[in-house]
Amino acid sequence: MKHANFVHLHVHTQYSLLDGMIRLEELFKKAREFAMPAIAITDHGNMFGAIDFYKQAYDHGIKPIIGCELYVAPGSRFAKTTSTIGDATRHLVVLVKNMQGYKNLMKLTSAAHIEGFYYRPRVDKELLRELSEGLIASSACLHGEIASHIIHGNMDAARKSAIEYRDIFGSDNFYLEIMQNGLPEQEIANRGLIELSRELSIPLIATNDCHYLNAEHAEAHNILLCIQTGKTIDDRDRMSMSSDQFYVRSPEEMQTLFSETPDAIDNTVSIAGRCNLSLEFGKFYLPKFEIKNPEETLDDYLDRKAVEGLEKLMPSIMQYQTEDEDSVRESYFRRLRTELEIIKKMGFAGYFLIVSDFIKHAKHNGVPVGPGRGSAAGSLVAYAIRITDIDPLRYGLLFERFLNPDRISMPDIDIDFCQEGRGKIIKYVTEKYGHDKVTQISTFGKMMAKAVIKDVGRALGISYAETDRIAKLVPNVLNITLAEAFKMEPRFDEERKKNPQIDKLLSMSLVLEGLNRHSSIHAAGIVISDAPLVERVPLFKPKEDLVSQYSMKDIDKVGLIKFDFLGLKTLTVINDALRFIRNTHNIDIDIRNLPLDDKKTYQLLSKGDTDGVFQLESSGMKDLLINFKPDTIEDVIALIAAYRPGPMQMIPDFIARKHGKQKITYELPQLEPILKETYGIILYQEQVMQIANLIGDYTMAQADTLRKVMGKKLTSDMEKERPKFLAGAKKLKINENKAKIIWEQMEKFAAYGFNKSHSAAYAMITYQTAYLKAHYPVAFMAALLTSEKDNRDKVIRHMTNCREMNISVLPPDINESQNDFSVFGEHVRFGLGGVKNVGEAAIESIISTRSEASFTSFMDFLTRVDLRKVNRRVIESLIKCGAFDSLGASRRQLIEALDAAMEEAQRLQKAQMSNQASIFDQIEGEDAPVLSGQAGYVIPDLPEWERKELLAVEKEALGFYISGHPLDRYADRLMLVSNSDTARAKTKKDREDLTIAGVISSLAERLTKKKDIMCNVVLEDLHGAVEIIFWPDVYRKYYDILHTDEPVVIRGNTDVQSSRETGEEKIKIIAQEVTSLAEAVKNPYKEVRFMVDAKKITPDDINVLHETLKKYTGKYDGYIHILNEKSETIVSLGEQTRLDICDRLQREADLILGEGSTVYR
Repeated sequence: MKHANFVHLHVHTQYSLLDGMIRLEELFKKAREFAMPAIAITDHGNMFGAIDFYKQAYDHGIKPIIGCELYVAPGSRFAKTTSTIGDATRHLVVLVKNMQGYKNLMKLTSAAHIEGFYYRPRVDKELLRELSEGLIASSACLHGEIASHIIHGNMDAARKSAIEYRDIFGSDNFYLEIMQNGLPEQEIANRGLIELSRELSIPLIATNDCHYLNAEHAEAHNILLCIQTGKTIDDRDRMSMSSDQFYVRSPEEMQTLFSETPDAIDNTVSIAGRCNLSLEFGKFYLPKFEIKNPEETLDDYLDRKAVEGLEKLMPSIMQYQTEDEDSVRESYFRRLRTELEIIKKMGFAGYFLIVSDFIKHAKHNGVPVGPGRGSAAGSLVAYAIRITDIDPLRYGLLFERFLNPDRISMPDIDIDFCQEGRGKIIKYVTEKYGHDKVTQISTFGKMMAKAVIKDVGRALGISYAETDRIAKLVPNVLNITLAEAFKMEPRFDEERKKNPQIDKLLSMSLVLEGLNRHSSIHAAGIVISDAPLVERVPLFKPKEDLVSQYSMKDIDKVGLIKFDFLGLKTLTVINDALRFIRNTHNIDIDIRNLPLDDKKTYQLLSKGDTDGVFQLESSGMKDLLINFKPDTIEDVIALIAAYRPGPMQMIPDFIARKHGKQKITYELPQLEPILKETYGIILYQEQVMQIANLIGDYTMAQADTLRKVMGKKLTSDMEKERPKFLAGAKKLKINENKAKIIWEQMEKFAAYGFNKSHSAAYAMITYQTAYLKAHYPVAFMAALLTSEKDNRDKVIRHMTNCREMNISVLPPDINESQNDFSVFGEHVRFGLGGVKNVGEAAIESIISTRSEASFTSFMDFLTRVDLRKVNRRVIESLIKCGAFDSLGASRRQLIEALDAAMEEAQRLQKAQMSNQASIFDQIEGEDAPVLSGQAGYVIPDLPEWERKELLAVEKEALGFYISGHPLDRYADRLMLVSNSDTARAKTKKDREDLTIAGVISSLAERLTKKKDIMCNVVLEDLHGAVEIIFWPDVYRKYYDILHTDEPVVIRGNTDVQSSRETGEEKIKIIAQEVTSLAEAVKNPYKEVRFMVDAKKITPDDINVLHETLKKYTGKYDGYIHILNEKSETIVSLGEQTRLDICDRLQREADLILGEGSTVYR
């Protein structure tokens, strides 16, 4: 194929965030269509897309030219005094010729972000002189220094700048860039640039400063710029390109436009021929791990440490063995030797030692570490050197699932650290390997289906309500595209036909969908390099931390090693609970060696009492636990694997087989050892591998490849594997029909098979939290409350759980409370840190003072603490929350006496200070007078506030009801008047009807655009709080009820909003009707209705529902609504099947029929 004689050398991809909108896949297709031999990437001030661009270019048979449009400071990059972006930055395009140029561009873009950022990431000419080798530069667009001088009529300055850049880069490496984009200023610039080219013999190049792919995308690009700047398309002062010519023109168009300067076209091909960067992928740059003994290699050291480690673990391994010790030792050490050989052969000894080292540091420094995570739990070497706490042989975990010797790729060990200690470990590796060798990783948020509609709607000036309405038409399917949404939801087509504005909104959204919107920092990834990072990757500094400009996949491509340091709050809960147990029971629990057959723990799980238990807190999981009744650790492992969308369909069979109601069968006897623990059902990826090995004669490495192919549903690869599996079965003399059935079962289940190693590791944390809750409930709940102290909803929910467990959460106490929640006998004590207006300094003063002696009275407290730190505002809050209740006086009495008491205390403190000063003047000092503190201070004889007022002031001080709750007297009747609570409301889908009861925590009135008054209400119940919106007409109607301070019942529907940045959903309720709770309980629900979707529900589901209903007999009528597309059939359950109205029935029925299918009326 004959190549075109033009190459685009100035191109902005979607990595020029909210400025470029060219997707790489589409760019390379266009380049191939144009027969371009090469193409460049020159994003604004960054190299975010360099590796992605490089790889995709070669995949499409096009030479990649890595480059960047740099921002150049007018003087020093360190000077940050100019007033506008234009004054602070000038543009310059640089292109990489070779590896030296690539390294220099990484250093330039890194320094621009780290040292020169001011409006934009900037370099300066000093840096350009230092790092110009291997780079070709051109004068860029109208914002370039030379063009800017020309259009301002200053040819002398332009000439001087051109000479300076030529001197910096060399006469063969600097070009003057001309464009034809329809801008009048560009014509002026072109004339000047051509003149300078002739005068100074600096060659020209023709570019088009491409920002979008096709000419018709110009309007969408203007909208993109509006999204970037927060403007609307109608704003006169908005940033825009002022032309529709910044697209990827064809070589023929460029030749026609630059017919008078053909050299400018030819030079692009010449430059492309000189740019020959070759990057080597597939190499790994492990950081250097230092060993004390210079005679010992990394392989030898790992070998020795693994053998020693396994030897130490053998006594605990033998505790649960049934075979003799010699056989067990042979089995374990054989597996260890096999793993070590593979690790050493693949060159990964250093990796294991690095991970082992920082985990060892964490454990030795009191930072809790998880027992393991992901497939690493399948490694005996990892267990032996204490990277994990999971014995892989005990649980049938496979090393090849973690590290496949047939597929050379870096091992990936993710580590859970206590959330509070994670930063300490990052600090440790940073100091050990060097600040210049450790960084975090960038990631990119994209403009996905719902979010892009909202962004475009704002830019087009469409009202929020209208944009939100259209965005909500997008079905709630993970990673759904707009094209898919349009097919699934016919209302899109209806909206487009009846409203041209909506048609435009959706058309523009389609063009912009999927573009990168912003960069952020990967939540867990840490890179440790062998060399200074800037030698391997470009860096930037979005806040305080250094971050790689390359994303996680690109980091892997360039051979750097990523470690995932995850913060897991549950580890903090476990650690705090163990501390409380140590302090209150004088017991040190070895959390890693708990008995895994503890009856009390399994009883707790079987009752579904799992609030705060890791992975088991959802209502659906609680119901599954109640029905399944786990009694072994293998059951817990299986439940964690099973409770996911795919395998959920197997749960009824799983339960039936567990309890002997359904026969367990195996296609072949050989399958029983593999499938016995999951009751004959394929649940784990490891089981697929074992079956492939045992039935299909695969090696374990080959079986792992098959597992991956099946999991990803790679049809063409599956077709290749099937004959291989059947041939292996034939070789092993297995019946062909049986082998075919087994293959089909593997295909079916492998699609959602779970990683057993991960499930086993997390089941350990699940078991640990369940054990602590079962045996030490007070310590566990105190730890749980402390971990969630900043999450109001969760604190309320856990306090409710405490009440259900007969554990009182006591108000703060001036003599007993610590900073956070603590254990007080058989109860939990609220911490002083949870009291509003009470800061760290006040708490330190109080705890320090009482360490000398407890406070005996209110005046004793006032005269001893530092009243500059413990001021009136602090003391008032402490009184209101009940912190002084134990000293005898009531809260009302102390509030009334507070001012007089503080005056007296301040007088006494001054007298005491004066007396202490005078002592130094006495040679023979006399005893100081006793300060009784009663002279001008009397506690008034007043009764305590009424309960309602007492609760109100308590909540004012704490944000919570502690000594009681306004809903307490209705607790047993709430389910009769509501069908949801604040916790369950947050799991609802958009526009679901619900009825919820609670106390109004706050009201915030505001004006609508029509100047009507609406109100945002926060409703609180025993499980948390939810925001409820009252539109003006509803607010007017129920104004009086809302302002009575009495509990209410609100009927409405959900309004689900997604965060643009995180995609996280926030649920509000749109109110429709309000009733006082006192009135509502007089007319409670009278019936239960089950909504059955005929398309989704099977006869088996109806049978399971029937069995479930038998458990909930009561006095209420029941009905089944069978819903088809065009009809609804209502069937009465009759007198024989009257039902109870309760939470559990609703949860279990919803588990069978789908969320929201059970309705109380």
